[in-house]
Amino acid sequence: MEKIIPRWEWRTFGDQFGDAEKKIREHGEPRIRTSEEFYILSRSSNDNTKIRDELMDIKTLLRVNDFGLEQWTPILKEGFPIPINGLAIVYKAWNLPFPDFKRDEYTFEQFIEELVKPNENLVLVNVKKERHGYLIDEAIVEIAEVEANGKHIRTVAVEHADPDLVVKVVKDLGLEKYEIVNYIKALKRLEGLTY
Repeated sequence: MEKIIPRWEWRTFGDQFGDAEKKIREHGEPRIRTSEEFYILSRSSNDNTKIRDELMDIKTLLRVNDFGLEQWTPILKEGFPIPINGLAIVYKAWNLPFPDFKRDEYTFEQFIEELVKPNENLVLVNVKKERHGYLIDEAIVEIAEVEANGKHIRTVAVEHADPDLVVKVVKDLGLEKYEIVNYIKALKRLEGLTY
């Protein structure tokens, strides 16, 4: 099995990022990727649970360093139909009790319609992203246009396995003045949920 090396992430959200954005765009042509994802926000948890590329994709926060960088690690990537043992990991990530499962496995539609939408502790967010990725000093730097349940937001992120490198790139770009906000915090704010 491939060894997973958790990355450190600095991320913020806002309308514009001034000179920092200009500096990022000076690093050549970006790699552009688009996606449509479904984030599932739990009122009882801040784990990152989403469906992307027809996979249930879950990341959990391992730790936060003194600078505020967050280290996330994947704990599940499971295709649909998703079996009960996969759902056990999902509900643990949501910090919710297991329901009375009516099936041994759930298709994407069954999962959304029977388990997510009826649960008052969960909020489904349809997220469309256009991500512009750059490589700066070996760190991945991304500017993304995001539409979440019809609301438009923008984000900038810097990621790498070495937290010192992330801090250096953040400072070199002049981003350190912005609040660190991860996707779950940003989406919960948009949906009026507490984080």
